[in-house]
Amino acid sequence: MTEAPLAPGVIARAHQRIAPFINRTPLFQSTLLNHWLGHEFVFKAEGFQKVGAFKVRGALNALLSMQEAGRLPDSVVAFSSGNHAQAVAYAAKQVGVAATVLLPADASPIKRQATEGYGARVIVTDNRAEAERRSDELQAQGAYLLHPYDNNGVIAGQGTACYEALDTGLRPDAVFATCGGGGWLSGTFLATQLLAPGTPVYGAEPLRANDAAQSYRAGKIIPFTASPDTLADGARTLSVSPRTFQYLRQLAGFYEIEEPEIVYWTQWLAHLLKTPVEPTSAVAMAGAVEWAKRESQPRQILVMLSGGNIAPQTYVKIWAQDHLAVTPDRRICGDAL
Repeated sequence: MTEAPLAPGVIARAHQRIAPFINRTPLFQSTLLNHWLGHEFVFKAEGFQKVGAFKVRGALNALLSMQEAGRLPDSVVAFSSGNHAQAVAYAAKQVGVAATVLLPADASPIKRQATEGYGARVIVTDNRAEAERRSDELQAQGAYLLHPYDNNGVIAGQGTACYEALDTGLRPDAVFATCGGGGWLSGTFLATQLLAPGTPVYGAEPLRANDAAQSYRAGKIIPFTASPDTLADGARTLSVSPRTFQYLRQLAGFYEIEEPEIVYWTQWLAHLLKTPVEPTSAVAMAGAVEWAKRESQPRQILVMLSGGNIAPQTYVKIWAQDHLAVTPDRRICGDAL
């Protein structure tokens, strides 16, 4: 049975709890981009967060909540494609518990090194499914499984990024975030419900990893059996969970993004914002652009950028072809598609 949904107020309490341990990440705009596209895009840049991604917010909130309640475990275990791995290692170090992280073989070597650097034991598995299975085995042996999204404390913590953005007084016409397992997007939805109720929240996914979009349309969870092949490694999850799906089904909609668009916006956001942007973050931007193209009046759009950790081999794929010669206004008009 799915647990009762969280009340939006948990996001404010989570932010108060984790604030001493995190960075309050900046909001960015590009005047040139806004001019080209005819809308105001505001970016919440979690690449400036501890471990370089939003994931640390959820891991910290989960463990600090347990510490407050006197239920802090002796050890935690997690599976991840990379960012949650670093987050769990960092959070576990802050509260003084041992951490074991299972990473699939295709995970970024840089993220693996960082996870080990924070003090976690790393076990590399053949694939994502094996990582999940072996983490369940370690849980059965007594470790606490700190799930990357199927955890109320994680969802509440991840929602604090959007909470910070809206706490500035920002009231956008739409909010966009990428969907992997749904924790980031669920927390974003709750934060919006708290501070900007009525503002539509949209999810964006790689077309190759569109299990959440398929589930949204079907009204039931449709999982993958193998990790999807997408450049956006943060979206390579096998399935959303019943816990996150109860929020995802309340969204205004989903946008499914093809790989060339992910590459294009990864390059352009890095160029315009002068900061590394993970391909997973660019998925949200591509979705926001698709939405904005259908709007007849200028809109303000909050785009949640999940992180900035990019492995060298991913950089090579991103920059195999230079897309900066085609400006966004020309691309949208169809002059150089």
